[in-house]
Amino acid sequence: MSKPFIHESSYVDDDVIIGEDTKIWHFCHIQRGARIGSCCSFGQNVNVGNNVHIGNGVRIQNNVSVYEGVEIEDNVFCGPSCVFTNVTTPRAHFPVHGVYDKTVIKEGASLGANCTVVCGHQVGRSALIAAGAVVTHNVPDYALMAGVPARRIGWVCECGNRLDDSLVCSCGRHYHLNNDALLEQD
Repeated sequence: MSKPFIHESSYVDDDVIIGEDTKIWHFCHIQRGARIGSCCSFGQNVNVGNNVHIGNGVRIQNNVSVYEGVEIEDNVFCGPSCVFTNVTTPRAHFPVHGVYDKTVIKEGASLGANCTVVCGHQVGRSALIAAGAVVTHNVPDYALMAGVPARRIGWVCECGNRLDDSLVCSCGRHYHLNNDALLEQD
């Protein structure tokens, strides 16, 4: 393991923790109180807000702002220009002063390019959000979501492959449904 790489054009505020082997590329800003795990990669022009927690192995592509109130667990992929919000009813003349709706992106989830995750929701473990989708409610584990607003159009394996009706992936994993929840079989 090695210390993090931070490109000279990026800014890292005081009171920030960045894990080993994390790479922060051109024109990024990591704000006060951010906690970033090891082995992450942040593309060009990524902004990480105050007090944001990001797990290990996270990949955030170009032009993404992760605002305060958003938590990203391990091994999450955030596609180029995906969008997070943190206030349900923003008003310029009525600022919320640090009271943000919590959004959690669970382990292994993938967010496609230009998708939007409206604050106050959770994206489940290994879920896949299609490019351009708008998430307006909680997303179950392994759900494949697409559209505006995003709707579940199928299920995906932990490895990312779309599952057919057998719920058996070509990688060898087996799943079953239990009350509209997809569960991996042992």
